[in-house]
Amino acid sequence: MIPRPTGIAEIDRTLAIHPIAALVGPRQCGKTTLARMIAERQPSTYFDLENPVDLRRLTAPLSVLQELSGLVIIDEVQRRPDLFELLRVLVDRPQNAARFLLLGSASPHLVKGVSESLAGRIGFIDLAGFDLSEVGAAARDRLWLRGGFPRSFLAADDSASQAWRQDFVRTFLERDIPQLGITIPAETLRRFWTMVAHCHGQVWNAAQLARSMGTSELTARRYLDILSGAYVVRILPPWFENIRKRQVKAPKTYIRDSGILHALLQLTTLSDVQSHPKLGASWEGFALEHVVGALKTRDAYFWATHGGAELDLLIRAAGKNYGFELKYADAPGASRSMHVAIEDLSLEHLWVVYPGTQEYALADRISVVPLDSIPRLGHTLQQSKE
Repeated sequence: MIPRPTGIAEIDRTLAIHPIAALVGPRQCGKTTLARMIAERQPSTYFDLENPVDLRRLTAPLSVLQELSGLVIIDEVQRRPDLFELLRVLVDRPQNAARFLLLGSASPHLVKGVSESLAGRIGFIDLAGFDLSEVGAAARDRLWLRGGFPRSFLAADDSASQAWRQDFVRTFLERDIPQLGITIPAETLRRFWTMVAHCHGQVWNAAQLARSMGTSELTARRYLDILSGAYVVRILPPWFENIRKRQVKAPKTYIRDSGILHALLQLTTLSDVQSHPKLGASWEGFALEHVVGALKTRDAYFWATHGGAELDLLIRAAGKNYGFELKYADAPGASRSMHVAIEDLSLEHLWVVYPGTQEYALADRISVVPLDSIPRLGHTLQQSKE
């Protein structure tokens, strides 16, 4: 078992501040395993809402939950949205002796009532699959190819990993999405998801995808929001500056897990990825998830102008702007676009993230760093925020 100390520390920190912590992320990313690790360290009660026995135990939830103390873990909580209002009542009692850890694979905007019911009482922890700090730099290419889902990453070989991911996609579409009350044919949503994979790392073009699907732009956006709310697609918003340039105002879209991207594109081996036209985009998305995860921020954007200047990733931290270019190259150099981004966006620094091993400076405020160095860089920027 690969230890995940960062996730455990974040849950502990959140429960020290709030009576309820929500551990959210895509299905099969390791939430249940992490929760059981925490449960082993202290008195706890566990409910799995996919288990018929636990569902029956919560037939009368108030009678059961109000008697509990210690840590109460409720897994797949999105299956019982009626519990959120009840939890608000329970944690507001002066005699409340329990802390609640909720595990969910759908964001609050897909599960109606979460934010409204528990505002001020709940803290959210985002969990994705394994990252480089957990598996080690030597496993980087394996992590890139297979993605971070534990069963995919730890599979016996690449073919077994690909088979697991194909089954994950099918189960996600045929079972998990309908459980959220969303009635879209699985094959329709699969076609759309595959189209998003082919547009991975590009500016969102609703009209183009709607035409390909034979549907409206509004429907295409609804499909995108569903996949984003289930943590399998990232919508990266554009950043605007008050400058005299026409700026791109549509978001970019990415398949969040590189292994799922490769499964949707039918890429089984690393050589398949390296010979595919989406090679650069695949690396960009893989690196982007690591940067955003290491910096633990929601203030992540991209920036582009219609004149051709662009920045793959803009991070806001402690009121300052930091830039990242994500390049699959042996020895990336500085470009005019980088200098334009530094001036127009007043960047404190711009890092070019690449798959090499050496760090070196390109110019004033521009450095090249290996992807393996991102966890350390994230720690440094976190300290600057504090």
